[in-house]
Amino acid sequence: MLITIIFFVGYLAIAFEHPIKINKTASALLVGTICWTVYAMSGTESQSIQEKLSNHLSFIAEILFFLLGAMTIVELIDAHQGFKIITDQISSKKSVTLLWTISLLAFFLSSVLDNLTTAIVMISLLRKIVSDTEQRKFFAGIVIIAANAGGAWSPIGDVTTTMLWIGGQITPLHIMRSLFIPSLVSLVIPLIYLSYKMRGQVIDNQTIEENDFIETSTKERNTMFFVGLGTLLFVPIFKTITHLPPYLGMMLGLGIVWVVGEILHSKKDEEDRQAFTASHALSRIDSSSILFFLGILLAIGCLESTGLLQSLAISMSNIVGNQDVIILIIGLVSAIIDNVPLVAATMGMYDLRSFPTDHRIWEFLAYCAGTGGSILIIGSAAGVAIMGMEKIDFLWYLKRISLLALLGYFAGAGIYLLF
Repeated sequence: MLITIIFFVGYLAIAFEHPIKINKTASALLVGTICWTVYAMSGTESQSIQEKLSNHLSFIAEILFFLLGAMTIVELIDAHQGFKIITDQISSKKSVTLLWTISLLAFFLSSVLDNLTTAIVMISLLRKIVSDTEQRKFFAGIVIIAANAGGAWSPIGDVTTTMLWIGGQITPLHIMRSLFIPSLVSLVIPLIYLSYKMRGQVIDNQTIEENDFIETSTKERNTMFFVGLGTLLFVPIFKTITHLPPYLGMMLGLGIVWVVGEILHSKKDEEDRQAFTASHALSRIDSSSILFFLGILLAIGCLESTGLLQSLAISMSNIVGNQDVIILIIGLVSAIIDNVPLVAATMGMYDLRSFPTDHRIWEFLAYCAGTGGSILIIGSAAGVAIMGMEKIDFLWYLKRISLLALLGYFAGAGIYLLF
């Protein structure tokens, strides 16, 4: 009971980090460590607790090292202006054409990068080609939906999908085959409505933001973009061939990108090459997010070890009954609460013996947790980032985008359940 109360209070602190002005990473670390401390002092055999903690830490470390590698590779590509290869190709002045181009680009880009990085890249692009602030908000809203939908069908596109992959709940080819169409439908439904709403509108292609990057050559941009993207795409292949954990493939990719970067700038002096080094990229990644995942996954691991999550699963089955409805509800809740702890908790509620790898419950969870966060702007990392970058008000998004995201969410879920 005490562990449950601690977790609930900590969860509230995470959910309301802005009103209480306490960073969610601090709250997550506190709740994770305090839960295990209370468990250790509960009278349970110390050796048993340490074994359980070690098992959870092994799984958590795989996720954290995977994310660390992926984030560093993306930072290195960005430092070399690699994403200009994509963004420079977009010049349409028709609103509807640009809407579909931006959305589909975000959808596919998010399947390789994480949805947060994709959102930042796409907003940076929009600022260069859409000068009208109100018009750009609609584009930004659809980018949130597209980035989250794109991350849901790829094992490396969203933190939650990566967790399910590393945990053995899903395999890359199966999740891509099963969720590609539902994820695409969840984006296309809002696109159709906005296409009708924006028909006839024209974009004034006006540059409104200067690039503050250190200029790189075409050779440097192309090399880092294709090498970086290639190593990210190679990770699932590495796992399939070697059967080794995905984080090893990601570390291999980081090593390759690191070496390529060193060779590209080997003739420059130390000061000129500093901004393009992996060491500099490591200093720029969001390390607080890494610690947040550590804290929240430790807390979830404690709830699982004490049997609380299993009890919750039994209670929900008795009350709701239908597993599909339970997962749908989890997806809706992810619009309010971070989807990382929700997915981690669900993984603890249902074991692999009863629900083996690639069971429909894991696929549906990946879809719902990934796309459900688009329903509210605070429901995903991509949404929160765009909220800050474009100064989008919570109520503005609620009135103009939330219903579209909700319709897309249910449409994609219906397609998945139908087929």
